[in-house]
Amino acid sequence: MALFEMKWLRRFVRRHTNPIAENRAELWKRRLSIGYAILAWQAFGLVCYMVYTGRNDWAKYYGYKTAEEAALSPAQQFAKHLNVEGTGKIIRISGFSKVEEVPFDATEAKRVKE
Repeated sequence: MALFEMKWLRRFVRRHTNPIAENRAELWKRRLSIGYAILAWQAFGLVCYMVYTGRNDWAKYYGYKTAEEAALSPAQQFAKHLNVEGTGKIIRISGFSKVEEVPFDATEAKRVKE
C-alpha cells in the first residue's frame, strides 16, 4: 500500500488548503455518499432498461456494428480490435475445463474490417 501513496500530492493539498472541522467533513461525506448511491441506482436502472428494451448491444442497435462483426465472439472482436498479427487460437475456458478452441487468422479479420 505504501508503494502507491502519492506523498507529494498530500503535502501539496495540506499546504494549500485550510483544515475542515470534523463535524462539517462528516456532513459532507454523508451527503456525497447519498448522492453517489442515488447516481449508482439510476445507472443500474438505466442498464436494466436498456437490456429490457433490447439495446444492451448499443453498437449493433444503432448500426455501428455490421452483421459479420456481430457474429464474432467477444474474444475474436478484441483480437481484431487490438490488431493481433498472424494466426493463432482462441481458447474458451469454463471453470477448469476447455470448452472451445477456435482458430483465428488476423489477415482474414482485416479483410472483413475493410
